Amino acid sequence: DALVQNELHAVHVPEAYGGAGADALATVIVIEEVARACGSSSLIPAVNKLGTVPLLLSGAEELKKKYLAPVARGEAMFSYALSEADAGSDAAGMKTRAVKDGDSWVLNGAKMWITNAGVSEYYTVMAVTDPSAGARGISAFVVEKSDEGVSFGPKEKKLGIKGSPTRQVILEDVRIPEDRIIGGVGTGFKTALATLDHTRITIAAQALGIAQGALDYALGYVKERKQFGKAIADFQGVQFMLADMAMRLEGARQLTYHAAIKSERAMHGEKIGDLTFVSSACKALASDVAMDVTTDAVQLLGGYGYTREFPVERMMRDAKITQIYEGTNQIQRMVMARQLLK
Repeated sequence: DALVQNELHAVHVPEAYGGAGADALATVIVIEEVARACGSSSLIPAVNKLGTVPLLLSGAEELKKKYLAPVARGEAMFSYALSEADAGSDAAGMKTRAVKDGDSWVLNGAKMWITNAGVSEYYTVMAVTDPSAGARGISAFVVEKSDEGVSFGPKEKKLGIKGSPTRQVILEDVRIPEDRIIGGVGTGFKTALATLDHTRITIAAQALGIAQGALDYALGYVKERKQFGKAIADFQGVQFMLADMAMRLEGARQLTYHAAIKSERAMHGEKIGDLTFVSSACKALASDVAMDVTTDAVQLLGGYGYTREFPVERMMRDAKITQIYEGTNQIQRMVMARQLLK
């Protein structure tokens, strides 16, 4: 509600659909700033972008008008349903099926690890339309929470980002009109990969914000905490830790902003040959840096850092997922290597 009141819930939606029309860099900065205070809350603008980019890239104009306007107004959130229990990093191995029946599609399957599932009104769902065609047999659809046959698993009990619900999305004979397909039949996996080129950058932004929040708190703490008669900030060992934290964070921030600018140009139709590389690079770097910086922040607070009275233990737990979702950092390294060896 606070994000909606301040128009920060889905800043990326173009003005043509009632949105703020923020570019990719502005969107990154919003997510980063929200994540400085709360990683869970930053997933609202981030996942609203993740769920809607397939529409922006490949959706018919009527579909965009119908679904982007309520998101822009803050009346609905949009989630992204790609992963399955046996199809995580190997997303093309999904089993969810969509079968044409007259002027409808009928969907059956279950999607795992869906952020904001059960809260979001709309879901971009990837499903197999031609099992013989591999990745080229996957199509993308808009499914509504209110569609008959849509249900949700129990909330996952997670290490971090506990303020954001993560659940299974279960589809049992879900019948949707044929015009809810995003793009052409069989283009879904291509759309999914193109989407991630843009949205991995928002996860980098989330990681930056969490790390900056932890660094900010640690800096305040070391100036106040006294040992051996002086502030621990006066000790060179502590100063070198702080310098490394800030240096690596700023490097990750610049790469992320650089990638966001390329993403924006690509969204406007420019061919950006290294977008896939830089988006993978900023996501992997920023999330690795966030894990290091938050771990060091806990260390700098000593025993207090390990308690829930102080926020850095939460930031450390929240940072971990940024190395895993929207493509694990091992997958990002595979993606980068492929781009280099092309």
